[in-house]
Amino acid sequence: MCGITGWVSFDRDLTAEAAVLDAMTETMACRGPDDRGTWTEGPAALGHRRLAVIDLPGGRQPMTVRTPEGTVALVYSGETYNFTELRHELTALGHEFTTDSDTEVVLRGYLAWGDAVAERLGGMYAFAVWDGRRDQLLLIRDRMGIKPLYFRPTPDGVLFGSEPKAILAHPLVRPRVSLDGLRELFTLVKTPGHAVWDGMREVEPGTVVTVGRTGVHTRTYWRLETRPHPDDRDTTITTVRALLEDIVRRQLVSDVPRCTLLSGGLDSSAMTALAARRLAEHGESVRTFAVDFVGQSDHFLADELRGTPDTPFVHEVARLARTEHQDIVLDSRALADPAVRERVLRARDLPIGFGDLDPSLLLLFHAIRDQSTVALSGESADEVFGGYLHFFDEEVRHADTFPWLVHLGRYFGDSAGVLRADLAKSLDLESYVADGYRTAVAGIRRLDGESDFEYRMRRICHLHLTRFVRLLLDRKDRMSMAVGLEVRVPFCDHRLVEYVYNTPWTLKSFDGREKSLLREAVADVLPRSVYERVKSPYPSTQDPRYAQALQDQAKNLLARPSHRVFDLVDRDKVRRAAERDTPVTAAADRRGLEVTLDLAQWLDLYSPELITG
Repeated sequence: MCGITGWVSFDRDLTAEAAVLDAMTETMACRGPDDRGTWTEGPAALGHRRLAVIDLPGGRQPMTVRTPEGTVALVYSGETYNFTELRHELTALGHEFTTDSDTEVVLRGYLAWGDAVAERLGGMYAFAVWDGRRDQLLLIRDRMGIKPLYFRPTPDGVLFGSEPKAILAHPLVRPRVSLDGLRELFTLVKTPGHAVWDGMREVEPGTVVTVGRTGVHTRTYWRLETRPHPDDRDTTITTVRALLEDIVRRQLVSDVPRCTLLSGGLDSSAMTALAARRLAEHGESVRTFAVDFVGQSDHFLADELRGTPDTPFVHEVARLARTEHQDIVLDSRALADPAVRERVLRARDLPIGFGDLDPSLLLLFHAIRDQSTVALSGESADEVFGGYLHFFDEEVRHADTFPWLVHLGRYFGDSAGVLRADLAKSLDLESYVADGYRTAVAGIRRLDGESDFEYRMRRICHLHLTRFVRLLLDRKDRMSMAVGLEVRVPFCDHRLVEYVYNTPWTLKSFDGREKSLLREAVADVLPRSVYERVKSPYPSTQDPRYAQALQDQAKNLLARPSHRVFDLVDRDKVRRAAERDTPVTAAADRRGLEVTLDLAQWLDLYSPELITG
């Protein structure tokens, strides 16, 4: 896993711009702590920071091939899990390899098939190819959007990077956010291609962006499509199991220490159990890590979202799968530490926060990185298999909006609730969400003869797989890469996504429960307690000291009345939350404080120009 960046300027020779390219490349240092490389030739400049995972000595980048017509150069981030098969295919075509890396397979694949190489790759990836034979740059992103990639057109070319910070480091770019950018920040709708920063775009998943002297052109090589599902229940369950075993087998390939993230829920337990079985065939055991908070296991309070603590289930899975397990126990006060918040904001470049879940994830990954470089995660299984409880909520099912907004608003509060009234009126978030929803559902094809209920559930599943999951994948990528940890997501394999998406909802939930197909597909490798366990989200701290720390920090902020954050948030609302006699322990109650503190620190770090008029 790596960080990539670059600059194409058709009107100049970039070999004289080494300092600018170096500055852009170094913003990616956390993503690639093991090595760095830059390459320039004529109008093209590419930068790379490497996290070495496969072929440690041979995978250096930028990687180039000189042809009689010009140089082809590649910077690549990610993993291609079918690279061995592709290598054999390319060898049969006459290509010769000098490394064992998947990077060279991608480069040789481009030489053989052009941008159609994208259709052949299986994995998570974002890469850029400068083709000197045609004087054009190609930016290609994986089907599900697991790896990030941004670009910003310029008058004579383009800037690109794994993260916005690489583009923001260029002297041509001013950090600006318009009203549409603010709308994106406060709605959690993940509009495809939207990057929040003015003038910047996100390469959409499953897309090839080609930049040439005539401008920017895009081609979609994959989208989630509606197809009939002919298989019966038993065949479907068998197919899901076979896919999962193949996916886990491929994603365990690594030349560095690997582990799994274990929460004690169905998803991570299934993935861990399958990984343990696979490694046991080779006399190995799997490392597992779980997050907990000081005192939480002993003083857990059940609520509507989390009926049971994770730790007992984690330990039972670890015993059954014979893993080398470790609990990462976090001090809740560290979650509110401004220094940790700064690391989160620098990792994300934006104050799109999930409260204490972001710093918790960052600290968990930081602790894991001391012992492993690669981790497998159960992320996205809920979106694929229909695992959220709100999939079964009649209000959500019939709401003409993004389904998670109903759920998140109910339990976690409104991130825009703390905004000034005049700004809220200008943003008109209700209309922005409604317009986005209509656009999102317009292209979802209905099968001939599909019932109203099945089509409604198809739309809910499609929205989760094309919008909501991208929010979670982005958070996972930024928090993990901020500490140089590669997190793989087996449940995002496009073969599994396509197959399960087209399974009718009555089959996805054939026993009236969430994730019925996944549960039955892995029943033989799970403890009975995990098999029966109800969905429980990633844990959130219940420690009142976290809430008290937020209130104290908000009081300090209120003592700075000229701070720019009060151009955005309502000072009186912040004051009321900060001065409450009892700590604001409920997630919905403390949401306004978290949003305010994130915004304030982001404004201090990035000094963006806000265009609110």
